[in-house]
Amino acid sequence: MEKEKFDYFIKTEKNNWEVVIGLEVHAQVISESKLFSASSTKFGAKPNTQVSLVDSAFPGMLPVINQYCIEQAVKTGLGLNAKINLLSIFDRKNYFYADLPAGYQISQYKNPIVGEGSVTLDMPYGSKRVGIERLHLEQDAGKSIHDLSPDNTFVDLNRSGVALMEIVSKPDLRSPYEVNAYVKKLRSIMRYLKTCDGNMQEGSLRADVNVSVRKKGDKNFGTRCEIKNVNSIKFMEMAIDSEAKRQVELLESGKKIDQETRLFDTKKNETRSMRSKEEAHDYRYFPDPDLLPLKIEQSFIDDLKKKLPELPDEKKDRFIKKFKLTSYEANLLVSEVNISKYFEEVIKSADIKLAKNWITGDLFAVLNDKNLDIKDSPVSPKNLASLINAISSGKISGKIAKKVFELMVENGEEPSKIIKEKGLKQQSDPKELEKIIIKVLENNSDKVSEYKSGKEKLYGFFVGEIMKASSGKANPKLVNDILKEKLKK
Repeated sequence: MEKEKFDYFIKTEKNNWEVVIGLEVHAQVISESKLFSASSTKFGAKPNTQVSLVDSAFPGMLPVINQYCIEQAVKTGLGLNAKINLLSIFDRKNYFYADLPAGYQISQYKNPIVGEGSVTLDMPYGSKRVGIERLHLEQDAGKSIHDLSPDNTFVDLNRSGVALMEIVSKPDLRSPYEVNAYVKKLRSIMRYLKTCDGNMQEGSLRADVNVSVRKKGDKNFGTRCEIKNVNSIKFMEMAIDSEAKRQVELLESGKKIDQETRLFDTKKNETRSMRSKEEAHDYRYFPDPDLLPLKIEQSFIDDLKKKLPELPDEKKDRFIKKFKLTSYEANLLVSEVNISKYFEEVIKSADIKLAKNWITGDLFAVLNDKNLDIKDSPVSPKNLASLINAISSGKISGKIAKKVFELMVENGEEPSKIIKEKGLKQQSDPKELEKIIIKVLENNSDKVSEYKSGKEKLYGFFVGEIMKASSGKANPKLVNDILKEKLKK
């Protein structure tokens, strides 16, 4: 099959415009405590119940680095094929927000913990390499709450100090679809590594999206605008499309693009100006005097590297080679760590081809309909394997299996129990099937004559009547074998 071609351009009467996109993804580190304090990071706690003196910037309180967060950042860097820097420095990024108690954020600027890396995307038009500029660690701010009172803003500091990894891509992305694939790939890698859960509904993964446009064929980048704090992939796609069209309209009317930070209004499907884009010097970065430079031994990195799990790209290659899957099928089955685990559990005792078809077809449809993760599937790997084995052994037909599967989704029961209780076992007794077939042919003698005179399309009619007479339980292979013999006579 011929691959699709890349064709995402903003097309006008005058020009074709190329969209250039870079992402700053903020991923919350999976850790029971914060980056510089022992406070809990549990989601959903009552406001201001997970705040230490360090988190609230109480005078005289000193930050203490959480080694586990360092390990998580290094593991993520290794998963991104990135350079791990043996020396990194924590800086103070100075700005005033009501939910930033210290008046600065502890982040990393010139010397991040992770340097350049890359991820590979599988697009319909081929592989796409996206460069990673850096990954740095920083603490999250608190949360301002504006909708509890018409006159007051409330501040919840539970998130203050939570460890974030900011993963900055190079401006290598060229469409909302590539952004979709990129964010999903990052999330997949981090879930395999158990360094970020990627739960966008809980705010543990969000992104600042940098967008610019240029005429197709131009080498120079246009003026970029940053769309701040987008917390869903769908909204990222919508925001990019809207912002790119806004910039094109401005340029084609002879106006210039102001470099600025913008917000995306999801209801109006448009971006709006927030503030002029700050430069690094606006934040007055300087090394945090309370934190020594972070030095990492190469042995520390090597040890973590040895313990890394099999990552999506490696697993995909193995699935293709070992299980003879297509690239597309393998991509589906390795996209999430829980999906790959489910598949490998099923094929321990069931046919690989049938397992692949049932998981990517019927099971995925159910999960999408019910908005469930596969780890919460109403059909366990063991029960799906049993269903597949019932098909393979001829106990039930593929058609009956669909009915059984529906009941398994409803009640979570074993297929063997459902088959027995509902009387769904396939009829595979040749003598009993022969009786049914003879009766069908006798009842339709006129059509038998027509078939024998050359109307071979009537064969399907006979099969349908036989299946109807057997309540859909007749073994299709045996039906075909016996029916062909009877029609020869």
